[in-house]
Amino acid sequence: MFSRETHVTRRQELAAKLDSGIILLLGNSESPMNYADNCYRFRQDSSFLYYFGLNQPDLAAVIDLDEGREIIFGDELTIDHIVWMGFLPTVKERAEQVGVTETRPLNGLGEYLREATGAGRPVHFLPPYRPGNKLKLFGLLALAPEQAARSASLELVQAVVAMRSIKSDQEIAEIEKAVDTSVDMHRAAMAMARPGMGEAEIAAEVERIAAAGGGGISFPVIATVHGETLHNHSHTNTLKSGDLFLLDAGAETALGYAGDLSSTFPVDLKFTDRQKIIYNLAVAAYDAAVDTLAPGVPNLDVHFAAARTIAEGMKDLGLMKGNLEDAITVGAHAMFFPCGVGHMMGLDVHDMEDLGEVFVGYDGKPKSTQFGLKSLRLARSLKPGFVLTVEPGIYFIPQLMDLWRSEKRFTEFLDYDRLEEWRDFGGVRNEENYVITTDGKRRLGKKKPLTSDEVEAVRAS
Repeated sequence: MFSRETHVTRRQELAAKLDSGIILLLGNSESPMNYADNCYRFRQDSSFLYYFGLNQPDLAAVIDLDEGREIIFGDELTIDHIVWMGFLPTVKERAEQVGVTETRPLNGLGEYLREATGAGRPVHFLPPYRPGNKLKLFGLLALAPEQAARSASLELVQAVVAMRSIKSDQEIAEIEKAVDTSVDMHRAAMAMARPGMGEAEIAAEVERIAAAGGGGISFPVIATVHGETLHNHSHTNTLKSGDLFLLDAGAETALGYAGDLSSTFPVDLKFTDRQKIIYNLAVAAYDAAVDTLAPGVPNLDVHFAAARTIAEGMKDLGLMKGNLEDAITVGAHAMFFPCGVGHMMGLDVHDMEDLGEVFVGYDGKPKSTQFGLKSLRLARSLKPGFVLTVEPGIYFIPQLMDLWRSEKRFTEFLDYDRLEEWRDFGGVRNEENYVITTDGKRRLGKKKPLTSDEVEAVRAS
């Protein structure tokens, strides 16, 4: 955890943003895989970590705005717990580490909230994303699970988003640790890949490096020869000569901060001429996006900078035609770029996505419903302290080609006959992480091999 003063200051700032009532922050509980004592790796709720810093299951906390008090609710370990898991400081001792002096048993939370609601005081809580916390809210506030998200406090959501969006120097340093480990993961994958190797072997080595870094992976590893599937978590294929391999993987630090990088490299030691054309175009789109990053610039403009570069490259290849600005306006370029250019990153790899993209990435404004553009998670104007990914990609998705061709969609902008020659190409994505500064931007962490020459140098090593 960060210092006591850091967490105290965060809670004071949060309390100052709301007028009255009780702020309720639920920590996470263990999540069993197949029976009660066999659980997934525990991950604390990120907002609970941000304000209260305690990374143990079965805790909850309130900030009582009217009475000016903070309470952590949790149960002490029994001897049975200690035998199996070892000794931990008491709840009170842990609470004091983050500046909270009052603790109560977990079963006292319901009574505390009932007294508050009985007196007409509002209880502010964030949208629950785990079924277990929906059930907790049902027991605490008599909210049916399907009502829980709709009953969440908009005022609290907006306050948390405003605070967590701007990363402190401490947070940025922690994110850089995660990015440095993530770079090690990607360099290792580039160096080890060979024809005949299984995707699972590379995924396993990547996860080993993340664990050795003191945390773990920040999201399930994407390690695949089928890069045209954007979120491909299957690792069952065997690498073959002529394949491209796409790795999207990041490390998480012990404090919960994420890195998120993508790389694409040939299974052979060098790119083929055809692969290099698309790879270099994807790097050019990445460079165009990075060049656009600056405080005050809408990330929507960053997205379109990448989209224009990809469309121009596709026109040079004869795959697109006509007026490219018109093509981009209607979304024809999404045949090749059907996703967003990037997203916020911090304690979550898609930072605060549980609080709603419309608030995190759109400042409360509605999102586009256009194919491709609707997948852009961050469109709002960039501010100093924002940490975000830059990850344009180029994808040849046979099913999308067939669907749009059958619908005669965008025939004035797409040459489907020429496109047919590329249907089995796959996908290319490169991604790095940036912080917006007062006068521009800064890439986080150590350098990852990016250009085709840099990638081939690692492949040959």
